[in-house]
Amino acid sequence: MQTPESPLVSLLDLSLAELEAFAQAHGQPRFRGRQLFRWLWKRGVRSFDEMTDLPQSFRNTLAQVATVKGPEVGRLQQATDGTLKALLTLGSGRQVETVLIPDLAADGTPNRLTVCVSSQVGCAMACSFCATGTMGFRQNLTSGEIADQVVQMNGLAAERFGGRVTNVVFMGMGEPLLNLPAVLQAITFLTSQDGLGLSARRITVSTVGLARRIRELGDAQVKFKLAVSLHAPFDEKRSSIMPVNRSEATSLPALKEAIQHFTRQTKGMVTYEYCMFRGFNDSEEDARALADVVRWAPSKVNLIMYNAVPGLPFQPTDEAQLNRFIRILVGRGVTVTVRRSRGQDIDAACGQLAVREAAA
Repeated sequence: MQTPESPLVSLLDLSLAELEAFAQAHGQPRFRGRQLFRWLWKRGVRSFDEMTDLPQSFRNTLAQVATVKGPEVGRLQQATDGTLKALLTLGSGRQVETVLIPDLAADGTPNRLTVCVSSQVGCAMACSFCATGTMGFRQNLTSGEIADQVVQMNGLAAERFGGRVTNVVFMGMGEPLLNLPAVLQAITFLTSQDGLGLSARRITVSTVGLARRIRELGDAQVKFKLAVSLHAPFDEKRSSIMPVNRSEATSLPALKEAIQHFTRQTKGMVTYEYCMFRGFNDSEEDARALADVVRWAPSKVNLIMYNAVPGLPFQPTDEAQLNRFIRILVGRGVTVTVRRSRGQDIDAACGQLAVREAAA
């Protein structure tokens, strides 16, 4: 029995099966758990009083033993291009940032509304070009804290742009594959037909390249998209900016084997994320080596125009060099896209997320 000293159960962190068991444990039929799930993830309701198809007696019980409180939105900034960045405070008091990126038609209607979510407070990967890496690792988010970022930004999407979230990218703070159970459960909340109902193919999980975990995703035959932060096509050069590459278990040869396993098992493809750093990884030699990497498995390259971070020694490639780089890749049959900066004036662009005031 719940006592005054007992912590409230966070229903946001419970799977559908766990919610059904929770309902039964409190004297309710199993289907009440599915009703709870729908209120939480399809409708985004965060008040038991609003769950009107639940008996009043059950709602009273829920108020005594459970909570549906998610991260609290604090500072909200909007960039000149419409990008929204929210600072959210977790139950621990620590904070993360979440970004809503609108792609609008000429008449202002949304073509695409993408949420960039965080899976950790800070990051242990310490990539030398990334603001989040300067924070170090603080904590993992729970599945509910991850998925609730999307729910909250979905509300803002409707309010500001008149549409619903269409895409989710795990490219915010943290390394998603180091918090994999919570990330996978959050994705089930987002893709369930009793939840937000997003297509798994509209969800992308980005990793620095943890080979063993990539193999696990392949074995699980996941349906979401995988993006690998490559940023250099040579082991020595990649190791100089990404400590993860210094281990034999996560170096480029290990990554090659893992990606080939993933694509064989899932029948999918991989996107290589490649930040363009002036004078470091943007030479013709780099382009030719990157084309060789692309031949490992079905894949494409997303070239990212780097967003400078104060205190870090990297600068973006100039347009002329970018175009030369692209011509070499295309000439070797590589599918290339270029990601331009969004939300740069509010530090919401790729690699810029960091919470300076986060709890120690």
